[in-house]
Amino acid sequence: MQIMLVIIAGALVILAMTMAMNLLIFPKLREDEIPENTPFVSILIPARNEADVIGHTVAHHLAQKYQNFELIILDDGSEDGTADIARDTAQGDNRLKIISGTELPDGWMGKSWACQTLGQAAKGDILIFTDADVLWKPDALNSVIAQMPQSNVDMLTVWSTQITETFAERVTVPLIGMVILGYLPTVMVHHSPLSMFSAANGQVMAWKRDTYEAIGGHTVVANNVLDDVTLAKAAKKQAYRIRMVDGNGQVLTRMYENWQTVRNGFAKNILAGYGGVFPLLLGTVFHWLVFFLPYFLLFIPQYRVVAIVLILAGWSLRAISAYFTRQRVVDTIWMPVTVILFTIIAFQSIYWHITGGVVWKGRKLGKNLTP
Repeated sequence: MQIMLVIIAGALVILAMTMAMNLLIFPKLREDEIPENTPFVSILIPARNEADVIGHTVAHHLAQKYQNFELIILDDGSEDGTADIARDTAQGDNRLKIISGTELPDGWMGKSWACQTLGQAAKGDILIFTDADVLWKPDALNSVIAQMPQSNVDMLTVWSTQITETFAERVTVPLIGMVILGYLPTVMVHHSPLSMFSAANGQVMAWKRDTYEAIGGHTVVANNVLDDVTLAKAAKKQAYRIRMVDGNGQVLTRMYENWQTVRNGFAKNILAGYGGVFPLLLGTVFHWLVFFLPYFLLFIPQYRVVAIVLILAGWSLRAISAYFTRQRVVDTIWMPVTVILFTIIAFQSIYWHITGGVVWKGRKLGKNLTP
């Protein structure tokens, strides 16, 4: 048991050190940034049955202070009037272009094919892939375009504020922020040539056009469910520079709306994120040991004090990441519930991988849940 406690304490120390370093150096989008140059930008949105959000999204994009851009939406076989709502919202603004998706070729996933089509239709020197449910504040595009030459990067990805309302969202979605801050050394993502230190958020990825085309565009992730991170890896392997920035308050999105969408959304990606079934199982065991086992030790008198210290340490990491990413700090107390829910998600992902039963946006993804 003592060896186990040392392992748990060591893991928490490493997470704390990584988080402390990231909090010090993680770059942020600033509202007052004005780019020195104003290249033509293509904002590219794949949209499939997004009637509930597309109007707000279009309105926010067309309200950007940065003016030199086009907004292209690919209507990917929507059955809810997505394209009509987008067109009505734009009220004739010629910056908006709507194109229709074509039949999905063999060997392609829906989003990757939509993004590839968008990239081919775009005219911009900067290509920004973003999602239909991502809202940009008026200064956001200015900030992104200003950051790219300042950081001397070929691809810039933005971590957005996650809007969470239901209980299931509040205890699961904020873990994205905790993982970024505690598990992912920013300095390695920005400066290491190793592709294993690659990260990206598909909600906002800004590419120099030449870089995007040089790596092969979305053809390199045609059948890959984790398209964003895999694209970043492809860029790193060819010595292109990638960078992450904190877009809290500038870029916002609500990923999921209830437990069903939380479970299915994370289950679709988590297996690829871990790199396979065994790493996912190993990661699940790790989180049970670090964030759940100490609660059982409360019932063993000789380990009670140590258990309290470990629990408070785990809470601290969760609380700090919640504060930094503008989430509810009070939800820290639900960390054991979070572990249980992500265990359910992990096993659903493995089940889908084995049976090929996952359906997303009306399309069956099959067994392609690993990189």
